[in-house]
Amino acid sequence: MDGLTNGHHVNNKSSENYFTLLGFSDQASLQLFLFPVFLSMYLITVAGNLGIILLIVTDTQLHSPMYFFLSNLAFIDFWYSSGITPKMLVDLVTLEKSISYIGCACQMYFFVSLGSAECFLLAAMAFDRYTAICNPLLYLRNMTKMKCLQLLSGSYVAGFLHSLIQTCSTFLLPFCGSHIIRHFFCDIPPLLRLSCSDTTANELILYIFASCVTITSVIVIIMSYASILHAVFSISSSKGRHKAFSTCASHFICVILFYGTGMFMYLGPSSVYSIEQDKIVSIFYTLVIPMLNPIIYSLRNQDMKLELKRLLDFHVSKNTH
Repeated sequence: MDGLTNGHHVNNKSSENYFTLLGFSDQASLQLFLFPVFLSMYLITVAGNLGIILLIVTDTQLHSPMYFFLSNLAFIDFWYSSGITPKMLVDLVTLEKSISYIGCACQMYFFVSLGSAECFLLAAMAFDRYTAICNPLLYLRNMTKMKCLQLLSGSYVAGFLHSLIQTCSTFLLPFCGSHIIRHFFCDIPPLLRLSCSDTTANELILYIFASCVTITSVIVIIMSYASILHAVFSISSSKGRHKAFSTCASHFICVILFYGTGMFMYLGPSSVYSIEQDKIVSIFYTLVIPMLNPIIYSLRNQDMKLELKRLLDFHVSKNTH
């Protein structure tokens, strides 16, 4: 009787100004298992991304366009994950899994905006690597501070405008039926399924704009890497080729991970949409990828490793004295 009363209370509450996030499972044992796993991943994400930002900001050796973009990638990944993971962690250990209507809209807005901004930022980073490898003598003249700021601000503006369109079109829909979201955060596909009106136009908006964001960024990245590969294979020394490849490898791995999961999630046909599949993929681009990005860049970037080692050695010697 208590369970029915509680469920009725949640539904009444959610039908007014709240949604209820079902999360991963209603099995308490699974939730207790997932909590320390996801908490550990989130702590690594926070430490890794904030560590990269701190290292780049404080070390003048890393004040170059490539590291300027990398620090902003870390900044986006930190907030990208932080907009969803803390709420998810709380929901894993509490019975109250509600989120306000405004809170749900805000979560979706910042999630979509930062995700879109990251798409454009990865394209800007590919363009930066293209300029560095294909036009090394003109690199500093072409990639000025102003040019970097323009590419960065363009990424944010385009991302936030795209998110505004998606969020407004979603929350203008009537939610007159169930307010139970079969997900762990306010994503677009599960919310569209809650509407009691025809969502064909919304699905079309989602597909068109998500395609525009993805395809535009992917075209820039493919063209940049095609030019990079042509330039690299023109280098006579194997040492020179290895150095050129190593500067691009980290970025290319991050691109594959991010775009692969994003395209799988948003550009697939709605007829084969699966909420359980959605949850698993969502974990990748909300938690796994933001955690892996700083690790990939730290382990594969020689300058980052040297500066991190120098910083650690300095603190060790300082503490010993």
